Amino acid sequence: MLMGYMLVSAVLVVTLGQLGDMFGRVRMYNAGFAVFTVGTLVLALDPLHGGAGALWLIGWRVFQGIGGAMLMANSAAILTDAFPAHRRGMAMGVNQVAGIAGTFIGLVAGGLLSEINWRLVFFASAPIGVAGTIWAYRSLVETATRAVGARIDWLGNVTFAVGLTALLAAITYGIQPYGGHDMGWTNPWVLAGVIGGVAVLALFCWIETRVEQPMFHLSLFRIRAFAASNLAGLLAAISRGGMQFMLIIWLQGIWLPLHGYDYEDTPLWAGIYLLPLTAGFLVAGPISGHLSDRHGARAFASGGLVLSALAFAGLLVIPTDFGYTTFALLIFLNGIGSGLFAAPNTTAIMNSVPADQRGVASGMRATFMNAGMVLSIGVFFSLMIAGLADTLPRTLTQGLTEHGVPAGRPRGWASCRRSARCSRRSSATTRSRTCSNSSTRSAGSRRTTWPRSPAARTSRT
Repeated sequence: MLMGYMLVSAVLVVTLGQLGDMFGRVRMYNAGFAVFTVGTLVLALDPLHGGAGALWLIGWRVFQGIGGAMLMANSAAILTDAFPAHRRGMAMGVNQVAGIAGTFIGLVAGGLLSEINWRLVFFASAPIGVAGTIWAYRSLVETATRAVGARIDWLGNVTFAVGLTALLAAITYGIQPYGGHDMGWTNPWVLAGVIGGVAVLALFCWIETRVEQPMFHLSLFRIRAFAASNLAGLLAAISRGGMQFMLIIWLQGIWLPLHGYDYEDTPLWAGIYLLPLTAGFLVAGPISGHLSDRHGARAFASGGLVLSALAFAGLLVIPTDFGYTTFALLIFLNGIGSGLFAAPNTTAIMNSVPADQRGVASGMRATFMNAGMVLSIGVFFSLMIAGLADTLPRTLTQGLTEHGVPAGRPRGWASCRRSARCSRRSSATTRSRTCSNSSTRSAGSRRTTWPRSPAARTSRT
């Protein structure tokens, strides 16, 4: 569901940004709110069960992603149209803070509601979507001049969508085991997707230089501010997505269980313990946007990335069972760095393009960001699996032996081929045995009490 939404959002934002330039950005934005809300209602009313119900959710989540892409493609362009150049940084900062705050509130509320019934997550979102749709239609006014006589570049749209979909889907499937290997990068379909996707995107670039009215004017990349800011946004999205991915695994799989939390409770508590990351972004976003209006975007965007890099370095040196105060300070600084970077970088992109191409430029900016998030999963998951393939068999054998499992069985598991499939099977068996033993020792207790000896902590880690 999540990957389908991200894939659709990454692929369609440029096309929908171009349609906003042609037919009205406010019109496309309002339609996006309506599409997203309809998708939310249908998801909540899923009438099927089992595999059919899962396909229903995936399909309508993709439909919902179309609405999300319409919103993302046109929001920055609408703000750029509405505010003069000396106030756009502040506008972008407030807009991004609102988005981050809404995302965090949604994650926490969704976690609480899902404990009761998963449908409540969508039922609670539907009234908010309806209110947002009504407000958008009543309040937003089109201020941009529509392109007269513009035509849709069908060939460019198709080649861009096919190439980017093949590339991102191949990266997604590349992190799955294949043929006894830890990952699927030797899978012929994955190789075909990566190579074919790059080839089709190259064809897209050739087409855009030949057609009279291209979907995206590649000449925009000759503008230094546009090209450099988009590249910086891509790299920032990869690093931010990878950090969030690793922190969730770190908290849910290691730190929270070590501190007495049930596995079933760790998703909610991981989100709560990551609150300083969001708080840092909320603090820095509007301030950096306001100051960049007065003093320029370069210093704040560059300084934000440097601060984020220093926070990454700090996360590298803290121990596995860290003290939360140090951890919270580091992720708070990372959030401040991200907030310092985001609004000035977006403002630099939107200020650098002609007014009649703001929609498609905003869409390309969103494509780089969404593609960075998808790439981060492939890159960091591959790094994690490569590390586990070398260390997990030995650690698994030692830990199971220390917990009383007969010596022959851990050695048999550890001698399996070093594949993610073998590791997952062993981990699932170990976890089920551990949970079963813990339940026997402390029936009726909501929290699992792990052994606190250094050896036990090492084996658990």
